[in-house]
Amino acid sequence: MIETMNLMERLDKNYSNMSKGQKKLADYIRENYDKAATYTAAKLGSEVGVSESTVVRFAYELSYDGYPELLKAIAATVRTHSNSLQRLENAAIRIGVEQDSIYASIMKEDRNRIKETLESVDEYMFNKVVESIVNADNIYILGVRSTWYLAGMMGYYFRMIFDQVHMLEGSGNVDTLEEICRIRENDIFIGISFPRYSVRTVKAMELARKNGAKTIAITDSMQSPLIEYAKYPLIAKSDVMAIVDSLTAPISLINALIVAVCMEKKEDLEVRLNVLERLWQEYKVYDDHVID
Repeated sequence: MIETMNLMERLDKNYSNMSKGQKKLADYIRENYDKAATYTAAKLGSEVGVSESTVVRFAYELSYDGYPELLKAIAATVRTHSNSLQRLENAAIRIGVEQDSIYASIMKEDRNRIKETLESVDEYMFNKVVESIVNADNIYILGVRSTWYLAGMMGYYFRMIFDQVHMLEGSGNVDTLEEICRIRENDIFIGISFPRYSVRTVKAMELARKNGAKTIAITDSMQSPLIEYAKYPLIAKSDVMAIVDSLTAPISLINALIVAVCMEKKEDLEVRLNVLERLWQEYKVYDDHVID
């Protein structure tokens, strides 16, 4: 059971059995997780006033496989719990440590997130998602705040392929739930959310699952609150760059999903694209002028 717990839950569960030094570590991490995410075991021990070996034992006490795993859990806590001011300060620390230009630092981080996503992709799950979308009666898509443009991109292309694509745009939790109150079995609900997770997306996915729809979560980890209600989880690694959510890997995953669906619906799509191309040409949607 503990494998599914996040860091704060593990701290709470184990606190009463910790030594005095371990309790000092737990208290420090609770209050300063944004700073602790950049520390070595020796640095964390120095800040708290305990030995490096105490820090390592502390990681094992929380059922992590050593300090590097604990550090990953602290980083995950930064992504999910940090407010905007903490994110900005943490980004300044990271960029200072890496000693790269801001441009180089951000590009490298995005490259790493795509690499991590590629290495961890579940191709069976990806193919099941494609199959479910292709066979759905209705497709509902929700992404709010920083993920609204991911949902919009997916909806834009899916509307070229399917007739019944519903982009959920309610301004609040109740509005969104009203939009999906008739969702049923053989419909698809696609929820997109990354830290800090949207309560609206979680609640909508819960209702969709309760009504029997197939639910797809596009999120950053199996600890995301969307996972509880997702029949099909798709994991794309994300990060926080100052106040900016780095969603390069999720965009790449969604691109792959759209292309895979296009290939499954190739014949139907060719017919639709012929109609659209004539329409675009007639109404001069695109500028065909070429500069010599």
